Amino acid sequence: MLSTIALLSSSRRRGNTGQLTDRIALELGIEVIDLAGLRISAYDYEHRNRGDDFEPLMRRVLAHEQIILASPVYWYAVSPAMKVFLDRISDLLELPELLAEGRRLRGKNAYIVCTSVCEEPAAQFMGALRETFDYLGMCFAGVAHANCADGLPRALLESTAAAFAARVRHAALAPPPA
Repeated sequence: MLSTIALLSSSRRRGNTGQLTDRIALELGIEVIDLAGLRISAYDYEHRNRGDDFEPLMRRVLAHEQIILASPVYWYAVSPAMKVFLDRISDLLELPELLAEGRRLRGKNAYIVCTSVCEEPAAQFMGALRETFDYLGMCFAGVAHANCADGLPRALLESTAAAFAARVRHAALAPPPA
């Protein structure tokens, strides 16, 4: 079975996205890492930020075959901490000693968990993440989205989490592509 990890970034840890991510994690029995609790510096062309929490985090993430990125939709984009995390993946593509680590992203399943005040996540939000996954050689495997215009009712939370967890479990049990 493929192992899975979730990375959460939201300005409210117990907000709608946090609740949905936690419920999915409970269904799957996986760890959720809150990016707000880590010290990850913004991307730096000269890589003077190597002593922060990014590289240790990536070692943990790369130990899994499936990665869930969870963020509310903020102005058609991911949250600021998620954007910093995604920008820092450039370190794995630029620093010679980290290239082998960066290549380990290839073939991993990538999922999105998000909330917004719309029926569907913004096309720009989804497009940016899907393009990122494509560029990194990751397989976009699905999205869980909840329209929270009227809050996050318990029934919506439960049904969205259960359906998404079933999808992740199914992918984890499926034989690798030929």
